[in-house]
Amino acid sequence: MMIDFNNDKHAADSLVTKVHELKREIGKTIIGQDDVINGLIISILSNGHALLIGVPGLAKTLLIKTISEALDLSFNRIQFTPDLMPSDIIGSEILDDSKQFKFNKGPVFANIVLADEINRTPPKTQAALLEAMQEKSVTVSGTNYALDLPFFVLATQNPIEQEGTYPLPEAQLDRFMFSMVLDYPSLEEEINIVKATTSNQSVSINPILNQSEIVAFQALIKKVPVTDHVYEYAVSLVAKTRAKRDMAPDLINEYIEYGAGPRASQYLIIGAKAHAIIQGKYSPDIADVQAVAKMVLRHRLVRNYKAESHGISTDEIIERIY
Repeated sequence: MMIDFNNDKHAADSLVTKVHELKREIGKTIIGQDDVINGLIISILSNGHALLIGVPGLAKTLLIKTISEALDLSFNRIQFTPDLMPSDIIGSEILDDSKQFKFNKGPVFANIVLADEINRTPPKTQAALLEAMQEKSVTVSGTNYALDLPFFVLATQNPIEQEGTYPLPEAQLDRFMFSMVLDYPSLEEEINIVKATTSNQSVSINPILNQSEIVAFQALIKKVPVTDHVYEYAVSLVAKTRAKRDMAPDLINEYIEYGAGPRASQYLIIGAKAHAIIQGKYSPDIADVQAVAKMVLRHRLVRNYKAESHGISTDEIIERIY
């Protein structure tokens, strides 16, 4: 199907069809996890990075690899370990046969970079991704190298309480558009997973979107109009998370140490735009902002000791300030 990107309405309608096809391809290998799949698609269309949190064995890696195949994008996987060095991610200069220094590109040079178990490596190495995530480039020995577009870091993280993990620095957490939590599959889903993975059945993933189409759809999402009352709602929602400020409700003052910054407001709007378009709407409403609010805010709110001791989750707090 040819997509007319000069006609915004046609392109928006085409995107709805493409997302349905994309989900169908992903469903060949991934059973369940519909909310996470939807969130990943929204983050990619919004040109944002995503963090997936869940215990080992929930197919986080398989999900990201499947998405890269369905989007026909180059893919590199980095297994984060305690001994991983920054040069193992971005690359390093080596002396070639002609005695000249040559930059040997690291695995960050791909459209989709899977940072697998990102919290199993120390903060210094985690921070090596910061420039790539923010600037879409890396600097080595004073030389700047641009990354191919589109560029996404899709990271997986084990629950922070598990042994051998390091908390991500706040500066890096803030660069992830979404944080998504993977739960255990239902009984029926797990039965289907076991059936599919214990046979010799092979599955091939067909590419649905290519590089240039993804970049064009990202540009289309930016053009989606937003009414003033939706802007005001999104910014007010973020302002409510900041303890001891004018708009903070009692709940926030009681349980939150630090709230979200302006980047959260930006991600709420761009995420709401993408959510609206794939739902077949041409402009987002408050429901679209609420649909992405947990994914945008849950890793940006720092609970205090009282919230942790009472077992009050960030998701519960977000739900109560909508």
